[in-house]
Amino acid sequence: MRPDAVHRVLDAELAAARDRRGGEPPRVLDVGGGSGVWAVPLALAGCSVTVVDPSPDALATLHRRAAEVGVLDRVTAVQGDTDALEPHGGADLVLGHGVLEVVDDASAALAALAGAAVPGGAVSVLVANRFAAVLHRAIAGRLVDARRLLDDEAGQLVGARDPLLRRFDVAGLEALVLASGLEVELLQGHGVVSDLVPGSVLDANPGAAEALAELELAASTRPPLRDVAARLHVLGRKSA
Repeated sequence: MRPDAVHRVLDAELAAARDRRGGEPPRVLDVGGGSGVWAVPLALAGCSVTVVDPSPDALATLHRRAAEVGVLDRVTAVQGDTDALEPHGGADLVLGHGVLEVVDDASAALAALAGAAVPGGAVSVLVANRFAAVLHRAIAGRLVDARRLLDDEAGQLVGARDPLLRRFDVAGLEALVLASGLEVELLQGHGVVSDLVPGSVLDANPGAAEALAELELAASTRPPLRDVAARLHVLGRKSA
């Protein structure tokens, strides 16, 4: 996995889960990850991964990717959404990346994610950051949209072709996770500075990619930089 802030946290969580299971493969539930962006690398790392996604096309892509790298036996695909999750908890790690922005009821969806984790297990949530969306649109010259996002507490561009129903800030995301019964173990940024640096800068400067990766990791947990990252990442812990 890439050495970014989210992957670093998930690597550590999976190592701990493997220890708890006496060396057995960690069980991962990836909700909304139908195309396999997260699931296939996790399967390659030795995890048993179940992917729940409403899109048959995305699940077909998952099947193809898993077959191409020889991990089809470690990946189970289920067509559905958070309503299809087993509420009694069977996963050491539950992923809800890019999910809470698009579901009808974010609170109910997060409660379902939490319910699917084993006691002592973790839930990883990755969401779009409202304030980052404001800044990115302002930089792009979309000043009216930037102001609308700033004024809308849900972080939605109402009336526009906005694919997201909501975006989050740190306080709102933390409150949502706590209300689901999870303990907030970590809240960090993802894409704090890495999304702002042009590829030409990295290509023209030897060592720049490594320096940027180190800067990104250092900035990911430091407010106020964390608070304007492109995405916000929470690792929530279910009570044992």
